[in-house]
Amino acid sequence: MKRLICLSLLLLAAFGCAVLKPSPEEEAAAKQRLEQCLNEQKFRIEIDYMMPRRSSGRSVTGTYSLSVDGSDIRSNLPYFGVAYSIPYGGGKVLTFEDKIDRYSDSGWRKGRRIISLLTDNEEDVIVYTITVFEDGTADISVHPRNREDISYRGKIHTDKSLSEN
Repeated sequence: MKRLICLSLLLLAAFGCAVLKPSPEEEAAAKQRLEQCLNEQKFRIEIDYMMPRRSSGRSVTGTYSLSVDGSDIRSNLPYFGVAYSIPYGGGKVLTFEDKIDRYSDSGWRKGRRIISLLTDNEEDVIVYTITVFEDGTADISVHPRNREDISYRGKIHTDKSLSEN
């Protein structure tokens, strides 16, 4: 009886794991969607982890994201760090919508793609360096002129509906 239960649990676990793994066709389609969104400069990165410069990293709860839509950027990122020069009341920090002044894309190299963009949101000049990996995860390094640098980790969403929001 114990053997039968153990065998059935083992089979159930084996079939359960097989269902979770996407098929090669699904993986290829996901990579193609990712490639298309990056080429069109229309993507959204939802943040799940942040790494301030002077303190330990921490998980992020809530709906924080960075969206790129052609020549526009929508930054909604939490910030912890030292500010060198800021307007009274704290200012926009990393929550704003603005035009992208400079955009560069390195293309795929060694399983990753590095995108760099610069924006001037009237309060600060900010450089975002986004490293996109083939599995759809992304690291974002933010380099503001008037604040300490900070980094984030998240997942790229390639749905058209997500990149438009």
